[in-house]
Amino acid sequence: MLDMMKQWYKRRFSDPHAVSLVAIILFGFITIYFFGHLIAPLLVAIVLAYLLEWPVVQLIRFGIPRTFAVILVLLLFIGLVLVAFIGIVPTIWQQIGNLMNDVPNMYLELQNYINSIPERYPELATVTNVEFVFADMKNKFVGLGESIVKGSLASLVSLATIGVYLILVPLLIFFLLKDKEEMLSMLGGMLPQNRNLAYQVWHEMNDQISNYIRGKVLEILIVGGVSYVTFVILDLRYSALLAVAVGLSVLIPYIGAAAVTVPIAIVGLFQWGLTPPFYYLLIAYGIIQALDGNVLVPVLFSEAVNLHPVAIIISVLVFGGLWGFWGIFFAIPLATLVKAVVNAFTHPNLDAVE
Repeated sequence: MLDMMKQWYKRRFSDPHAVSLVAIILFGFITIYFFGHLIAPLLVAIVLAYLLEWPVVQLIRFGIPRTFAVILVLLLFIGLVLVAFIGIVPTIWQQIGNLMNDVPNMYLELQNYINSIPERYPELATVTNVEFVFADMKNKFVGLGESIVKGSLASLVSLATIGVYLILVPLLIFFLLKDKEEMLSMLGGMLPQNRNLAYQVWHEMNDQISNYIRGKVLEILIVGGVSYVTFVILDLRYSALLAVAVGLSVLIPYIGAAAVTVPIAIVGLFQWGLTPPFYYLLIAYGIIQALDGNVLVPVLFSEAVNLHPVAIIISVLVFGGLWGFWGIFFAIPLATLVKAVVNAFTHPNLDAVE
C-alpha cells in the first residue's frame, strides 16, 4: 500500500508544473480562508468586475478607449443600482413592517387552530400533547424575536462597514477594469516559472467564472421578476418581499428553492386557508421552479449543469461552510475548478500558451 502511494506521488508530483499548481491553489485557499474578511471589498469588486467586463469589451469594439468605456459602464451600473435601491428597498421595508405587524394575528390564528385539534381529531392528539407542542412553539417564537432584536442592533454597527464598501468597491472596480492587463501581467510575474499546468486550469476556468456570474445575475433577475408578477396577479401579500426571497434563493442550488417554499406556503395559508387560491399559488410557484431548473439553468449554465446534483450539493455544503456566502455563491465554479484540476493532472497539456 505504501509503495503504491509512493508511486502515485512520484507520478503526479515529479512534474514541477504540478507542484506549482498545487502551491498556487494552496496559497489562494489559505489567503481567502484566513484573510477573506480583510479583503472582502476586493472580492466583491472582482465579482462585479467580471460582471461588467462584457459591456466594457463591447464598447471597446465600437472604438471607445478602454478608460472611457470603463467610466461609462461603471456610471451606468451605479445609476441602475441607485434606481433599483430607491424603487425596491422602500417597498420591501414597508412589507417587512406589515409582516411584523401581522405576526401576532398569525400567532393567534395558529394558537386557535392548535387548540381545536383535540376536538377535531381526538384519536390523534390530546389536550396535554397540544399544550406541550404549543409551549415549545411559544419558546421558539420568543427566541426568534430576541434574535431579530439582536440582529437589528448588530445591523446598526454594520452601517459603517456598508459605508466603506460604498466608497472602496466602486474605486476597486474602476481600477480592476481599467488596468486589467497590467495587473494580470504583474500577477504573472509573481507566479512560479513552471506554471503551464496552472495556465491550463486558468484558461479553462476564466470564461466559466465570467459566464457563471453573468448567468447567475440574470437568473436572479428573471426568477425574481417572474415571481413578483405571479404573486401580484394572485394578489399575494408581501409579494415584493417574497419575490426577492425567491430570486435570491437561486444562489443556493436545490436547497434554496426548498427553503423559500416554506414562507410562501405559510403566507398563502394564512391569507387564504386551504382554498383554491392557495393551491393556485403552490402550482404557480412549482411551475416557476420547474422552468428555472429545467429550462433557464441549462440555457445559462450549459457547462456547469454537467456536474452531478450530488456534487453540486456537496460543494454548497463544503464551500459554504468554509467561506459562507461567497462559498455558496461560487459553489458551482469551485466544483468545476476541482474538476479542472483533476483533468489537468490526468490529462496535462504542458504546451498551453501563457
